[in-house]
Amino acid sequence: MTQDRRREASNHADDRERGGLAPEISEMADRLVEAAAAVAHGPDAHRPARRTALVEDMVRSSLKVLEDGSDLGQVKVMERALREMRNAYKVFNRYKGVRKISIFGSARTPETHPDYHAAREFGRLMAAEGWMAITGAGMGIMKAGHEGPSRESSFGLSIRLPFETNANEIIKGDPKLINFKYFFTRKLMFVSHSDAVACFPGGFGTMDEIFETLTLIQTGKCHPMPVVLVEGAGTDGGPSGYWKRWEAGVVHNLVEAGWISPEDTSLYEIADGPADAVARVTRFYRRYHSSRYVGDTFVVRVKRALSRRQIEELNDAFSHLVKTGTVDQHLAPLEGEDDHVHLPRVAFHHTKRGFGHIRRFIDRINEMPDEADG
Repeated sequence: MTQDRRREASNHADDRERGGLAPEISEMADRLVEAAAAVAHGPDAHRPARRTALVEDMVRSSLKVLEDGSDLGQVKVMERALREMRNAYKVFNRYKGVRKISIFGSARTPETHPDYHAAREFGRLMAAEGWMAITGAGMGIMKAGHEGPSRESSFGLSIRLPFETNANEIIKGDPKLINFKYFFTRKLMFVSHSDAVACFPGGFGTMDEIFETLTLIQTGKCHPMPVVLVEGAGTDGGPSGYWKRWEAGVVHNLVEAGWISPEDTSLYEIADGPADAVARVTRFYRRYHSSRYVGDTFVVRVKRALSRRQIEELNDAFSHLVKTGTVDQHLAPLEGEDDHVHLPRVAFHHTKRGFGHIRRFIDRINEMPDEADG
């Protein structure tokens, strides 16, 4: 391991698993990764020190399994999960920079059902906006979510189940069809690669997916993104009422009992139909581009800079989100940032609480008209 890489690794000691390997085995792991990196990138090519150090940690962790007392079944789970994640990232990495939306809903929805028609139309409209769709690759809403945007604009994340087909005919055989054994690795790929989520009516699986998504956003474990709840038309031509009943029977009960905060209801939106759902998703990205943390500083990249008056408005309305200092605008990346460097930033020292208010913060930025400082 080179001196520069040792220094880089020591700067991130909290992320590393210490001890457990004999020094000679640890050095062999370092040399193995160094040799693999040289083959992959060339002996003289620049290799990011942080990424290489993390790969070394993965190798060490794998070797430690031999002495941890793990049984065969536990080792199988760890090996298969890592393999599934690596394969999925490899597929998705070919489409970086393209906005993607995950579409959830029942596998049992018939093709004649209004929800199926709505999902197909929603996928078609999102593809027309330049987005790609990610669905579970099965039948029902999943097939509709592929049918609308077409095979070329679709990813399929298939789960092996004893009672359902692995993939519908639209996505079957496509290189963007990824097969999973475990639900947890599959859900990770749904959320981590999505810029938005659309949920159509469904059963336990759909509820699991929507609550997983909302929980991750609510706790700050994933990036902010729009979650739209969509359904087909009822007998009166409007929404069938599935999500309103869900909201009244589940969400309102949680708010009244104090199990979630009132602002957590900002984390999802009930759409009037496919076109309205598309408008809600695209509106979220009207001015907002993306966000990340640099330490405890929440950094929002925006497509166009805000005026001084608008920054003052954000400070007045959202001071409760700021731990110390103020909401400030930066026309260059903060130290530690290396992506989307051309975009202006709005940043503040976040309390790490109230992520429903973070959604309202982003909504306020999107609502602001373009105006220049005078």
